[in-house]
Amino acid sequence: MPLKRWTKSANFAIEGILHGTKTQRHLRYHLYAAAFILILSYVLGISRNDFLIISLTVIVVLVTELLNTAIETVVDLVSPEESLKAKIAKDVAAGAVLTTAFGAAVIGYIVLLPHIRKGLETGFSVARHSGEEISVMAVVLVLILVVITKAYCGKGTPLRGGMPSGHSALAFSIWVVVVFTSGSFVASALCFVLAAAIAASRVTSKIHTVGEVLLGGVMGALLTFVLFEIFL
Repeated sequence: MPLKRWTKSANFAIEGILHGTKTQRHLRYHLYAAAFILILSYVLGISRNDFLIISLTVIVVLVTELLNTAIETVVDLVSPEESLKAKIAKDVAAGAVLTTAFGAAVIGYIVLLPHIRKGLETGFSVARHSGEEISVMAVVLVLILVVITKAYCGKGTPLRGGMPSGHSALAFSIWVVVVFTSGSFVASALCFVLAAAIAASRVTSKIHTVGEVLLGGVMGALLTFVLFEIFL
């Protein structure tokens, strides 16, 4: 079935991201930086166009780091022994990451400095955002948190097993989103039941333990709740 093949392909792709996060500390640093910059952008209330520039810059840095990891792995496979050409290939790939990171720092400086300077002059205040904007940020940050946590725990694959349950984290994150944005008790209750059903299915199918599901649900719900409390 197409959906089953797509899910399998997505699992392979996310497994690659998780492997890079496990093995490359610089990728973990980039994920930390990405989360920090995105939250800072929300706090400062930068314009939508500026936020788009920041987001695309973050994506380019992460993609470059992943490509660097892939190149290093291929070079080690093709040339397991020391080789000048292998060294050059790795150095050039690392240079691409450095160039991208430097460019990202410059772009971040240009975009964010006026807002930071204004905050220093008039005082900082947390910008308010729509429920839709906070929802997008919540999903992104929950995914980053799940990937980093799975990388440190080192167990399971992104879509199957491991600490915590990503499905539970996203399901309960969406439940909190519905609670804040719908204003409907019925919709919120139904979404909670669906989230609980998704979490329970991960346990009954023996993909996750109860502890992994509970941690994922708490992480997703708590992070999303905090974001809404801060920015709404």
